[in-house]
Amino acid sequence: MNLLDKAVIFATEKHSGMTRKGTDTPYIVHPLEAVSIAAGITSDPEILAAAALHDVVEDTPVTMHEIEAKFGKRVAELIAADNEDKMPDIPPSESWKIRKDATIALLQSASYDEKIIVLADKLSNIRTLYRDVKRFGDTSFEKFNQKDKQMHEWYYHEIAKAVAALSDSDAYKEFCGLIDEVFAQ
Repeated sequence: MNLLDKAVIFATEKHSGMTRKGTDTPYIVHPLEAVSIAAGITSDPEILAAAALHDVVEDTPVTMHEIEAKFGKRVAELIAADNEDKMPDIPPSESWKIRKDATIALLQSASYDEKIIVLADKLSNIRTLYRDVKRFGDTSFEKFNQKDKQMHEWYYHEIAKAVAALSDSDAYKEFCGLIDEVFAQ
């Protein structure tokens, strides 16, 4: 079994029973979409494995140590670039801006490969947000810890700037186009 197969199976097991925020969509759909997006940019098996695993440490009891032991140091490092400290002692709505600022700061020194993981994750997220906004309008933001649409717009624009090294990719172009579509109103 290759590295990507192992990563997809592991992510599927760890996200089992989870759904995307505010939906009944199985959570694993998001990491699999991130893999598909990353595969449009690279065929590097460690990057694709990291895309599959990118939320396992952030959203399940799995530790970075466990990821490194099972999938190697590089996969763990790639995942670390897209994980944020959830700050469990601060309510999520209060820590949102702090967490997003930290993500943006980390991306300033992230490698090209790490930026692929972030772009794959965020493009998958904004695709979902685009569909939701088309269907439900701005009430779509109510399911998030940060309910202010303008704050989300700020964050997505900052992510686009931070991953601009990928500006030649179709994924980056789609990402920027969807940002414009979602926040045009």
